[in-house]
Amino acid sequence: MVRLGAGGGLAVSTVFATAGFAAVSGASTATAAVFSRVAIPEMLRYNYSPRLAAGVVAAGGTLASLIPPSAILVIYAIIVEQSIGRLLIAGFIPGVVSALIYAALIIFMAMRNPEMGPAVGGFTWGERIKSLPGTFPVVFVIVTIFFSMYAGWATPTEAGAVGSFVVFVMALVGGMKWPTLREALLETARLAVMIFSLVWGVLIYVRFMGYAELPAVFADWVVNLPLPPLVTMICILLFYVILGMFMDAIGMLLLTLPVVYPAVIGLGYDPIWFGIVVVKMAEVCLITPPIGLNCYVVAGVRPDIPLQEVFRGIGPFFIADVITLGVFLAWPEVITWLPDLMINPT
Repeated sequence: MVRLGAGGGLAVSTVFATAGFAAVSGASTATAAVFSRVAIPEMLRYNYSPRLAAGVVAAGGTLASLIPPSAILVIYAIIVEQSIGRLLIAGFIPGVVSALIYAALIIFMAMRNPEMGPAVGGFTWGERIKSLPGTFPVVFVIVTIFFSMYAGWATPTEAGAVGSFVVFVMALVGGMKWPTLREALLETARLAVMIFSLVWGVLIYVRFMGYAELPAVFADWVVNLPLPPLVTMICILLFYVILGMFMDAIGMLLLTLPVVYPAVIGLGYDPIWFGIVVVKMAEVCLITPPIGLNCYVVAGVRPDIPLQEVFRGIGPFFIADVITLGVFLAWPEVITWLPDLMINPT
């Protein structure tokens, strides 16, 4: 485990903290907004580069797209009619791998330029250990959601309800007042209506596409290309990178999956594996200009850090995401091992 006393240690801690928060919230922009208020002031207080601090939070927030409960994974599962539970379980290890690669990148950057992320001293191990109980509520919610799905005690929907109830009880114990609860319920209702409206729209869209036979024609064309399947897949991912510069992640998936998904299955790729890879591409879109929503969130919460600095700060993390995708392409088992274990525990 990286010590806070090591160069870049506070930024590494922020990455893993965003991963933990993502496992509770499931929303990338919410994660970026929270840690823009919590983590960036601390990093700036210890003389971190504003560019690195903003980049860490913007990129760390994207981990919510993979680590369950991920809203984007649920939308993918509905569109392509795959198991929501398997997809959510499949996102856990890739999410951890992404966080580890981010951490390795930060350590490398701090070693090359210590002024970007200076070491933080003055804390004893006793003080650090005393701070750990404060993380128990988040860890408890994560374990509850994840283990209930993996053990088969609850469906993904039921696991989400159980997790929400646990958070609700913790909030009441923590002294949450009625105005805060009312605002949370209203925000939940707004978000649910938005998601269901999108899903209804895309299901109608898929039906029209099916009547036009466009997905089948496109799939036949892609399968018959004189290229190895891996090269074709890389071309599809490059297409998503370009498209993500002009569209938000959910809109991009809703528009393309009805056409691209049959082609990918025709190439012989596993639908669960492709779901994680394409959602990882959606993560990349959350930090790439000009529509990098997480970057806009960070700049909005921290007006003292210009948007240009935020986009410069995510540059190295974009390279880290490319490396992560390379790992997933080279070793698909990183994605498929855990969901396959659910089916074949022996």
